[in-house]
Order: sequence, then structure tokens, then C-alpha cells
Amino acid sequence: MAVSESEAMCPHRLVLEHVTSRWGVLVLIELLDRPYRFSELRRAISGTGRGVSEKMLTQTLQTLERDGLVHRDAKSVIPPRVDYSLTGLGREAAEQVRGLAAWTHQRMGEVEQARQAYDEARAAS
Repeated sequence: MAVSESEAMCPHRLVLEHVTSRWGVLVLIELLDRPYRFSELRRAISGTGRGVSEKMLTQTLQTLERDGLVHRDAKSVIPPRVDYSLTGLGREAAEQVRGLAAWTHQRMGEVEQARQAYDEARAAS
């Protein structure tokens, strides 16, 4: 696979985008608990109120696998079985992301107050 111009110029920014993307965050946090089959992972993520398409989940998993964060284990059985799990590197990233997610949950009241104050100040001017 060819290295894109943006990868060559700023590779860490691209990895940060992958890890903190809408679906990347949810995949990483979900895989902290245990390995998942594709359909299980899709249901688990969609259970959070955000439905992910098969195409988007496939792209997210491939990107995270390419970055060395997710391991894809394809078993040659009938029917075919593929399990996804975190690598050691992926577990480190997922722990960081989970911490940020917990912080946003804990501080949401303050964020909502700040938004309200901002909106009121903008409306008054």
C-alpha cells in the first residue's frame, strides 16, 4: 500500500485521527472487554444508540488493523469465523481513549452550562 502525502508529512496526526474517529473510539473501547466477531461488534456499537454500517465498520477495523491496534483472526471453518481483538498497542490506545470518554461523561454538566452561556451571550449581541 502506498504511503499517502498526509501520512508522509504528519504520520502521528493520522493515527490520532484513526484512534479518535467516531467509530474508532467505539471499536477500541468495546474491544477492551473481549474479542468480538464482526456482527457482535456491530451490534455492541449500535447498542450505544449509534448505528454503524457494515462498510464503515469494515473500513474502521481495517484502518486500526493497519495501524497495529486491532488483530484480525480468520479461522478456516465452515461457516467462516473472524474474531477481532486488541493488540498490546491497541490496548494502550483504548485505555487512553476510555479515559477521555470517562472524562467527557463526568464533565458533561459543565460543558452544557458553558454551551448555554455561550449561546445566550451570542443571542444577546
